[in-house]
Amino acid sequence: MTHEELEEGKVLNLDFTKLRKVANCDTDVLPAIAQDAKTGEVLIVGYANSLALETARECGMATFWSTSRNELWIKGKTSGDFLKIEAICVNCEQNSILYKVTPAGKGACHTKNQEGVARSGCYYRKILEDGSLEFVNSQQI
Repeated sequence: MTHEELEEGKVLNLDFTKLRKVANCDTDVLPAIAQDAKTGEVLIVGYANSLALETARECGMATFWSTSRNELWIKGKTSGDFLKIEAICVNCEQNSILYKVTPAGKGACHTKNQEGVARSGCYYRKILEDGSLEFVNSQQI
């Protein structure tokens, strides 16, 4: 399956091997969720290590650890679509963090809509009863 089919297609093809791949990356990480502080929309789910969390706290922008590239990833550094941190929360078991953010660009997802604009978040399709995917905007969910 191509990236275009994966990101723009209507066929469900979930990667159930993702956590195994994450477990094999070169650093210890935990899930890091970016949520729009105003709307509550979940924008991105990524991973953070101690360096990513420290960097996020210092620069005030959502920062992740890219498990595929094994490098620090400040969201928006390349695209300009930064996510300004309003608060960083931790869950009860202290094994995930939540960045409450204000988007400072056109969107948070690396994919673009039909107008060529970055989507507000990565969760732009829903699974239908027949297992196919349908495009939605966050207000329709």
